[in-house]
Amino acid sequence: MITSFPYFINDSTEILILGTMPGLASLEKKEYYAHKRNHFWKIIYTLFDNLPVSENFDEKIKLLQTHKIGLWDVLENCERKGSLDINIRNHKENDFEALFQEYPLIVKIIFNGKESHRYFLKKFGQIEGITYYVMPSTSPANTMSFEKKLEIWSSCFT
Repeated sequence: MITSFPYFINDSTEILILGTMPGLASLEKKEYYAHKRNHFWKIIYTLFDNLPVSENFDEKIKLLQTHKIGLWDVLENCERKGSLDINIRNHKENDFEALFQEYPLIVKIIFNGKESHRYFLKKFGQIEGITYYVMPSTSPANTMSFEKKLEIWSSCFT
């Protein structure tokens, strides 16, 4: 059984980025999107004109929070061999009802990949007052070019 990380959300969070479950490199390092070839942080730093990408995870989270962005996963825990979402079994979702009560300013959810969206919709459906965006996964398993991912991801922040 693997377990996700605590959320990185504060009282000013308006946008919530949701993955499915951290991959092996992230679990080992105890940091979201830690795989060296994952495009997540490069996309975020490029969109907010703050390159180069910091090596310090706390600084990465601070950049997100400066822009009212939170980070979490749809699943609290699951069984999974490897890092691919297709291998997820026996999953349990995080408690989003409590989260949205505690953080009522969240009005936008950006899903990092189709699977996080699928798991979320299956359990919680469309929540009134929140706009959903499904972005291409930033994982290296998604072979779409960085430039194309960046172009698509930029549409959520305009």
